[in-house]
Amino acid sequence: MSKPEQKDDTFTLKEHYSFGELLTIMAFLRSDEGCPWDRAQTHESIAGNMLEEAYEAVVAIGMNDPVALQEELGDVLMQVIFHSDMAEAFTIEDVISGICRKLISRHTHLFGDDHADTPEKVLRTWEKNKQIEKGFLSVSDSMRDVPRGMPALTRAFKIQKKAANVGFDWTSVDGAMRKIEEELAELFVEVEKGDKKRTEEEAGDLLFTIVNILRLLDLDPETALTGCTERFIGRFSTMEEEA
Repeated sequence: MSKPEQKDDTFTLKEHYSFGELLTIMAFLRSDEGCPWDRAQTHESIAGNMLEEAYEAVVAIGMNDPVALQEELGDVLMQVIFHSDMAEAFTIEDVISGICRKLISRHTHLFGDDHADTPEKVLRTWEKNKQIEKGFLSVSDSMRDVPRGMPALTRAFKIQKKAANVGFDWTSVDGAMRKIEEELAELFVEVEKGDKKRTEEEAGDLLFTIVNILRLLDLDPETALTGCTERFIGRFSTMEEEA
């Protein structure tokens, strides 16, 4: 595409831009007359950028910083536009149409015959409609649909919630707490044996149980571990300063 004439201020620094102007800028950057780097990228080459920008948006949310969040959401949106522009099988309009259809088809308590008057019932309705749309025949199918590339603690948390939704759950947090003692004892045995593979498995069982406890207490495992890591950095920094 050719760069617009001077009377078009799309490529001029200004206070506000429209969604259409964003699409125009990205299309120009990837055109023959645009940027060599942008033009050379593929879905695979910038896949990590999507994850990085999403993480930075999460950090901004945790900081309760609306200015930073606005910027990071823009970076996430740029990744969506970038991938949509380079795609041959679909356009950004297809992406928008797809999410609109999903929002309508999953909210059948508003746009269909289902009834859900609490957040918990809405989530169950959403999950039911998702299973129908994707052709899941079992809860296991739904569990396998949780991306393996997701952070392990978050993936375990989501899979445990799916099991709990069909009644496979601890009756109280006390049972899960006692399970920690069992898993920890098994971990000690494998460590003493020096069996690295079995040690890894038992350590995984222990972590999975800890995630279960946090879920039962309505706490997020990623937030818990992130907070611990930040406290460790703070204590280590203090130790260095005092050394």
